[in-house]
Amino acid sequence: MVRADEATLDSVMRAGKRLAVNDRLWIRSIKIVDDGALGSRGAALLEDYSDEPGNRGLITADSGYLRRVAAKALRNGWQVKVHAIGDRANRNVLDIFEDALKEVPTADHRFRIEHAQILSYQDIPRFAKLDVIPSMQGSHQTSDMYWAANRLGYSRLAGAYAWRTLLNTGMVIPNGSDFPVESPNPLISFHSFITRQDANGFPPGGWFPNQRTTRQEALLSISAWPAYAAFMEDVSGSLTAGKYADFVVLDQDIMTVADDRILDTNVEMTVLGGVVVYRR
Repeated sequence: MVRADEATLDSVMRAGKRLAVNDRLWIRSIKIVDDGALGSRGAALLEDYSDEPGNRGLITADSGYLRRVAAKALRNGWQVKVHAIGDRANRNVLDIFEDALKEVPTADHRFRIEHAQILSYQDIPRFAKLDVIPSMQGSHQTSDMYWAANRLGYSRLAGAYAWRTLLNTGMVIPNGSDFPVESPNPLISFHSFITRQDANGFPPGGWFPNQRTTRQEALLSISAWPAYAAFMEDVSGSLTAGKYADFVVLDQDIMTVADDRILDTNVEMTVLGGVVVYRR
């Protein structure tokens, strides 16, 4: 993703719809950060932090700048991805995307919100309405669940890491690691998606287990859905003739083993572009 000043972004967008550096590095999106993190109480909330009255976090991007970049990106075929964690930041970004799409109606823009961790329930249907992709990370839920209630109180947790609710609106959720904030191991987020538990099986039954996904959805979230969310579904994301032969061989079937054995899985071999680059 490109993150730069507006003049640089204009120059990048004029270069075409994509900068293909090589077969392994494609750039066709712009990254903007709209708030801080929940742990540091920097995520922008609609109401005060429960454990710090008077603090509602920070909006870090100028809304006028974000609106201009979004409209320019739509005109030039570029994708915009905005980091938004708190419910106020997510609403702000959805409002700006909605304005930009009214100005430049575009059918297949695939604009994204990165993280979309805390959502007001009334904003959840807007992702499907605007076709904005919620790009989320399963490991954030299992890292944050120990203290999230302190920051938000119980009622706001209904819209926290709301994977099932978003999927039920018809959206896809590309899952990621958010490395180096979290471990790069994709099986951590796979496990989180289906259990809402940490590696030790805490809490019993899962944290807000109604937001769990199926294993098939969790698999898609680390394969086909990220490819779609990056405009790469024609060349990546599945074991299909004509696509890049990028895959791993595991020592057990993560689709059938017991939940508590998933994180014991080892990679036996990694193949990148049809070339074996790792053997255990």
